[in-house]
Amino acid sequence: MNTTLIVFVVIYLLGTLALGVWAGTRIKNTSDFAIAGRSLPLMMVITTTFATWFGAETVMGIPAKFVQSGLGAIVEDPFGAGTCLILVGLFFATKLYRQNLLTIGDFYRQRYGKGVEVACSTAIILSYLGWVAAQITALGLVFSVLTQGAMSETAGMIVGTLAVLIYVVVGGFLAVAWTDFIQMIVLVVGMSIIAVFSADLAGGTDKVWAMAQSRDLFRFWPEPTFTDVAMFVGAAVTMMLGSIPQQDVFQRVMSAKDEKTARNGAVIGGISYILFAFVPMFIVASSVIVMGQEALDIARDDYQKLLPAYVLSKMPLVMQILFFGALLSAIKSTSSATLLAPATSFVENILKNLRPQMRDREQLKAMRLTIVVFAALVLAYAIAMKGTSIFELVASAYKVTLVGAFVPLVFGLYWKRASTQGAIFSMAAGIGTWIAFMPQINPLGEVFPEQLAGLLASVLGMLLGSLAPQWLRNRQEHKAHVAGLPDEASA
Repeated sequence: MNTTLIVFVVIYLLGTLALGVWAGTRIKNTSDFAIAGRSLPLMMVITTTFATWFGAETVMGIPAKFVQSGLGAIVEDPFGAGTCLILVGLFFATKLYRQNLLTIGDFYRQRYGKGVEVACSTAIILSYLGWVAAQITALGLVFSVLTQGAMSETAGMIVGTLAVLIYVVVGGFLAVAWTDFIQMIVLVVGMSIIAVFSADLAGGTDKVWAMAQSRDLFRFWPEPTFTDVAMFVGAAVTMMLGSIPQQDVFQRVMSAKDEKTARNGAVIGGISYILFAFVPMFIVASSVIVMGQEALDIARDDYQKLLPAYVLSKMPLVMQILFFGALLSAIKSTSSATLLAPATSFVENILKNLRPQMRDREQLKAMRLTIVVFAALVLAYAIAMKGTSIFELVASAYKVTLVGAFVPLVFGLYWKRASTQGAIFSMAAGIGTWIAFMPQINPLGEVFPEQLAGLLASVLGMLLGSLAPQWLRNRQEHKAHVAGLPDEASA
């Protein structure tokens, strides 16, 4: 066990905790707690947006998937995830910012009513289970690797959850934004230095590039068959579109000091994420050259441990400190954001409907309590799902918002004829079809992805639900008009 490395990690954890507690002294109301009082400059919007996406799966999941199956296997993340932020900036940020909302659920209430608000908010909250569980699972794995098994993964999950929970409960989104800013500096600097060192270990960047080409790792597009193309599209849209109606994304838009900052921060954050996600991929590709078959065996058997194992076995202490600092930065930044978002949505869009007379101080207290409860639930879920890959936990998180909340958001913003009935039909058709197409239930799910079937059904439900009543009303009015005419005229 490397005591020096563990000491540096503990100091880093305590430092970010202290920063979060300091931010908590500036919290005065729910707006400060939930969206940092709409005050963040462009650089902080970029870093906190980038930080939310750059999590455990980006460092430990995506790179190993890449060396196993190439770019085509990671279309969902980082390509889909990064494109999501770009789409948010281009088509959603300005429109939502002007509405001065506290949560994304507030939009559904204003556009469709309280029933749709509660239903969509519930879907959004449930979607965070898998995402936060992935980060907690990664924290457990990191602490177990650091202590060479002296701390079990379950104990690591508990310690990691507490480390994040304290500063989120105390400082809210303001603490998240400040810690994200520091953690992203550590992440970018640390990963960049490790990438340069890895290239040197592998004999040069050209050697890594040649290895990737020889293994056909740059192959992106699927085979031209119906099922392969459908699965590829389904994977791409899961995070690309399913992440758009998410509270953590919305918080970053609304925390900006103005609408131009909100738009540019999301676009730049998305582009930065896609580009920098290649850095851990490059490091893992280098490990294949340095470690040979051992790296491929780890990638096959337990790919989440490949990058930590490579750093611990082949790099000096300084690089290990940089790596684990960067890795913990990535995980903590994502887990803090994803703990805060569902708690904010629950209090604002569900609890306030049950207790509409809540004062601001009561609402702030409820948000903090909800974060603790949600963290406990997610920790239990992560422990129960131990053994499920981080990549799969993240990928599954967005399907429910894709089929249940995305279409009502888009049509509500861009189609004036979208109605409450259309939103209800959209959610019912989308979620129902998604469940019906699950491979465990229906063999068609192995031919056509259930989330894509649910998305198409959601669009159809919105169109039918919004247009059918109007068509029936026009038809009844026409019949009534014709019935009132003389026989000659009606004929």
